[in-house]
Amino acid sequence: MKKACILFMFLTNILFAQKQTLITNATIIDTKNEQILNGQSILIENDKIVKIGNNITATSNAKVIDLKGKWVLPGLVDSHIHLFQSGGLYTRPDGLDLRKYRSYEAERQWLKDNAGDLLKRYLACGITTVIDIGGPLYNFNIRNQFNQETLSPHIIMTGPLISTYQPEAFKIEDAPIIKANTPKEARKIVQAQLPQKPDFIKIWFINATNNHEANLPILEATIDEATKNDLQVAVHATDLRSAKLAIKAGAKYLVHNVYEAIDEEFIGLMQQFKVTLNPTMIVSLYSGKTYNNSQIISKYDFQKANPFVIGTLFDLKTLSDTTLINTRMRVVNSNAYKIRRAKVDSVQRVNLKRLFDAGINIVVGTDAGNLSVFHGTSFLDELLEMKKAGLSNSQLLKMATFNAANIFTKHQNFGAIEEGQLANLLVLNSNPLENLESLHDINTVFNKGQEIKPSEILIDTPEILAQKQLNGYNARDIEAFLEPYADDVEIYTFPNTLRSKGKDEMRKSYDTYFKKTPNLHCEIKNRIIQGNTVIDKEYITGAGKPFEASAIYQIENNKIKRVYFVR
Repeated sequence: MKKACILFMFLTNILFAQKQTLITNATIIDTKNEQILNGQSILIENDKIVKIGNNITATSNAKVIDLKGKWVLPGLVDSHIHLFQSGGLYTRPDGLDLRKYRSYEAERQWLKDNAGDLLKRYLACGITTVIDIGGPLYNFNIRNQFNQETLSPHIIMTGPLISTYQPEAFKIEDAPIIKANTPKEARKIVQAQLPQKPDFIKIWFINATNNHEANLPILEATIDEATKNDLQVAVHATDLRSAKLAIKAGAKYLVHNVYEAIDEEFIGLMQQFKVTLNPTMIVSLYSGKTYNNSQIISKYDFQKANPFVIGTLFDLKTLSDTTLINTRMRVVNSNAYKIRRAKVDSVQRVNLKRLFDAGINIVVGTDAGNLSVFHGTSFLDELLEMKKAGLSNSQLLKMATFNAANIFTKHQNFGAIEEGQLANLLVLNSNPLENLESLHDINTVFNKGQEIKPSEILIDTPEILAQKQLNGYNARDIEAFLEPYADDVEIYTFPNTLRSKGKDEMRKSYDTYFKKTPNLHCEIKNRIIQGNTVIDKEYITGAGKPFEASAIYQIENNKIKRVYFVR
């Protein structure tokens, strides 16, 4: 019996060891050392890289993948996201309170139900690791579930933000932000997270009333309690004084750039204590653009961001509380706002370049989930905004991969193509060192050692196709509108009067229509999904007298094949 068990274990180990993938002829972008390695082979065993070189031998049944002409770099890392936020209009009632239109409970439930979808969208964008910088305790269940799944990036996560300020809208059960009124309370909030095994602790160090010294004991107690439990600390501190206090107290990760000009003391503190900076260049910029109608939803957003999140942004045209929205729009369109915005952007770029030149570890994080900062697709936007500080593509790719593994000492098995690292790789058809847009030219993603084609990650359901064309319609973007339709689509007046056939005919009529109706908007009053058929009851404004109609969308082969309009 003993011999049989030993034989079984031996055979099991052989079979397990034979789960190999051999990549050949790869052009590796070594982001760690900022160099290119031509004609390389990479041997993957299970979820790890086990060997890199020119002549590698694999097991006889290893899967061999020839990547000649392709560019291979480590999977990207978004070092600042929030899964408790959708990126949509209703996601932060503490900043824009629209709960009378959509309850925050409904928003949270949607986020719980769609966490897997949002995570897939990161993977579809080549992002194989995300760092969630704070949210409700229920987020840990999401981490624990999806870290086991191939179609999800690896999630590094903390729990509720330990704060010196409590937004009124978040005085709820399982809040994403919890105020500590005393150092003792701060320690208890840290301790409450420990059973969930957080990967780090986050502090929201808000000193709006210039009460830095009063809040300092809370900051120090939080960091001390975290350190006692072998947890490092990330801090939100956007004014220079708060940021300095956070570093002196022991923070290892500043999750935002400072919004005022930094000085030599700050740079010295960052160097002395080896603190990482995430500049988050787009988050406040995009929030403002949402209100002044200059937020341009990109082709990539229309394709890969969650379409229902995008759809909420068009609700600005239909909300009855015009006073609230108009006030926001007046502010962001004022000269004072534009001058202030330009100054902040300029200061942040100068700060970023000074810190980079000083050798500070800089990472890329989008703050995704905040208004108009879409999960997954916002990553390139962040890189391009950082590039304006005078950084090269090579430097930015290092920040987007290797540097992220140096934020926390416990999490360093990703971000580089090296033996022993996780086999999280991004394979591109073109060279991102020449053009960062190549990060969207994805051939393959390797996640946890598994080869995944982009078409295998995001599957458009009939409802998603209907929503995508609606978003294109409301944006009056002819390409986004037509993309979900079949080339030979047929448009009918119900029940059977053919109005047009083919995308070319649709393009002619709708392109002209969009250009003539700048205020065009379609609101869905009701939607019914029956198998491959979607029925929308629509209310159209901005094209003369408002009117109601029903549209019946029939889907074949993952495209909208027929549409019937009922008036």
